Amino acid sequence: MNETVTLNNGVEMPLLGLGVYAPSQTNEVQQAVEWALEAGCRLIDTAAAYGNEREVADAIRASGIPRSDIFITTKVWNDDQGYNRTLRAFNRSLERLRIDSVDLYLIHWPVKAYRHDTWRALEKIYSEGRARAIGISNHYPAHIDELLTESVITPALNQIEFSPYCYVPEVLDYCQQKQIQVEGYAPLVRGQKKDDSRLVALAEKYEKSTFQLLIRWSLQHGAVTIPKSVKRERIQENFDVWDFTISDDDMALMDTFYDNTRIADDPRTMP
Repeated sequence: MNETVTLNNGVEMPLLGLGVYAPSQTNEVQQAVEWALEAGCRLIDTAAAYGNEREVADAIRASGIPRSDIFITTKVWNDDQGYNRTLRAFNRSLERLRIDSVDLYLIHWPVKAYRHDTWRALEKIYSEGRARAIGISNHYPAHIDELLTESVITPALNQIEFSPYCYVPEVLDYCQQKQIQVEGYAPLVRGQKKDDSRLVALAEKYEKSTFQLLIRWSLQHGAVTIPKSVKRERIQENFDVWDFTISDDDMALMDTFYDNTRIADDPRTMP
């Protein structure tokens, strides 16, 4: 089972997928993607900066699953931003992924000097039908407000770091008001909070692992969620989260775990 969400342009996207940020584990990425597809995953989130788009392509080919059944996301890195450079970077990503179009193309970070020209390039890519949807990553409301002053198309999605420990509800609320789907990366906080006694107690209550609880929390906030793992058992476990629901009271409790623990930069530090 894998539920879907409908983006603001009508495209359906799986609610749970696999993140493949693993720059030191390139050789393991292909196997991880194969295992995830085997477990029912149909959303793969990569990026030019991860250096593993080729491995993702190899895994999809090896799986035998039709390309049309798999939702592929990739991103333009900061050094490639700007109108013409973004168009060239997108073409290189397509070549590495060995596909004619992606399902979702994102601006990886809001680089102030280039963000408008980069978005203009994404709008061109979208208008040509080479991306089924376009969006942004690591953008907070101030960045999006600025983007929307010149954009023709409203981003379909905003991918942000999302866990109870860096939960900024005003960002989620803002995106929902703008009909921009939120996607959460690093929901497992790279294991840094697996021994949090509050989290452990809740996991025991639901007879699930702390990782499953964190994924479920993200899903119940309506965020597309992309936990990363290169271990088969963990990948299977991460997709076994559809048979329980966290109560409203426990969701509210988890919302209070915020301590600004992050594995990536805080977008609020970017002008």
